[in-house]
Amino acid sequence: MEVTFKGSPVRISGSLPRLGIQAPDFVLIDKDLKKCSLKDYSGKRKLISIVPSLDTAVCSLSAKKFNQAIKANPQEGVVLNVSADLPFAQSRFCHAEQVDTIICLSMMGSKDFAEAYGILMLDGPLANLCARAIVVLDENDTVVYTELVPEITQEPNYDKALEHFLKK
Repeated sequence: MEVTFKGSPVRISGSLPRLGIQAPDFVLIDKDLKKCSLKDYSGKRKLISIVPSLDTAVCSLSAKKFNQAIKANPQEGVVLNVSADLPFAQSRFCHAEQVDTIICLSMMGSKDFAEAYGILMLDGPLANLCARAIVVLDENDTVVYTELVPEITQEPNYDKALEHFLKK
């Protein structure tokens, strides 16, 4: 599989989880350096926004847009923003940008999440980071929507992702 970065091809490690399957479990690190997995969000709908780094314009914008959308539509779900950024950098970003309704999780120390979700960039200038993607899970961790953004510098389809996430 591949995506592009500024028009140049970038190979990724696999494919996003298929619709209708149980999402792969993961271990990611939260702002308090605590390990988190899917079971920590059990019984809730989950929108997983996967980005290379919050220290880029598109990733930053994406986090802010999902934060605003969830503020405007409070419900029994969580938005998990996964990046390779250290938890300290994620916390600084959230504080500076007033991003307070999404949960930032870090791949710090492991590429397992990116490999399990098929979005690890294998080459190019952003090798070993995640490609931009969205995965929406229902309350039982079944995959109900995915989007692999074909060009890393482009935003995801917010409307489609939120449509599947906000469904009851």
